[in-house]
Amino acid sequence: MVDRYLSGATNTPQKRLQAVLEQETAAEWRPQVRAQARQRAATSAGLVISTTAYFALGPAATSDAGRRRDISVAVTPSHAAAILAAKDRGATDSELHGLVAEAIADAYFRREGGGRANLKAQIVDVERLDIAF
Repeated sequence: MVDRYLSGATNTPQKRLQAVLEQETAAEWRPQVRAQARQRAATSAGLVISTTAYFALGPAATSDAGRRRDISVAVTPSHAAAILAAKDRGATDSELHGLVAEAIADAYFRREGGGRANLKAQIVDVERLDIAF
């Protein structure tokens, strides 16, 4: 069959062969792309976290009282690396929520060290959580 391609007798594969070639290429290509995206997120690009959740920030009847928030924020590569490493080692949802809450608190509420540096954020109830590279 390869001889036909080498001799120029045919230029396009049969439909069955083409389907198998596409499937095998995708099987080899997707894991590599995913690994590259994870590496880039952990070293230079970070992650974008978008969530609708109830954040417990401080005592009731204060400006820091917990409430439902819809937040979309880019987190640092160091937070991304911690989240991805926890996911890889099989962390529970509550452990991941803690890491995501810390990443959001640092990027959104604390503004990466400025603002309210001692503010502790906790995700209590998650309605939606999307993480993108």
